[in-house]
Amino acid sequence: MIQPRRSRRLDRRGFSIIEMLIALVITSTLLTATLAALDASFKSYKVTSDSASTHVVSRIVMQRLMAMIRNGSNFGPYPANPVITPIIESDWIEFETTTDPGSDSTRVTTLSRQQNGEQWNLICTVATYQNGVLTSENSRPLITGLTQLNFIMEYDVGPVLKRVTVDMVVQPNDLQDAAITANLEAPTIRMVASASPRRLD
Repeated sequence: MIQPRRSRRLDRRGFSIIEMLIALVITSTLLTATLAALDASFKSYKVTSDSASTHVVSRIVMQRLMAMIRNGSNFGPYPANPVITPIIESDWIEFETTTDPGSDSTRVTTLSRQQNGEQWNLICTVATYQNGVLTSENSRPLITGLTQLNFIMEYDVGPVLKRVTVDMVVQPNDLQDAAITANLEAPTIRMVASASPRRLD
């Protein structure tokens, strides 16, 4: 016996509301897990890229500092008595970079750690003196995000500078923009290098 057409349509049912709700819950759970994994991956990439970028910049700055110290003369600060205290530590150093006896012109470079808002920067200040009078002064940051900067200077009798050791700790400064979670620590980068001036004070 052939069934009526109406009963055949009733046998072809779609998904019920409960089945649709279960499918939506499973889909939303999978999407949430995927987005959480992507967010964690992005933050980890941000930390790694910022750290690598800061590491490269720190190495360039450290090489520049060593070159400036090697070519400098008449360093300061210096100890009151280099026989008793030949080694001093400071967060700044200054030295002459160029001297022109004909025009009595001297250029003095000062490297110091200065605060700018909530972070510390390594500032390079170049001052030009003509006949002992300051004629110009320019300052610019060499690196930002310093957490530590020590100039360890070893003097001989004179006082003559024998060696300078620069101990610098830098924190990647773009991590605040990445909204890093509390359990993801920002790595700090420590650089230590020594140089001796080529010219005697």
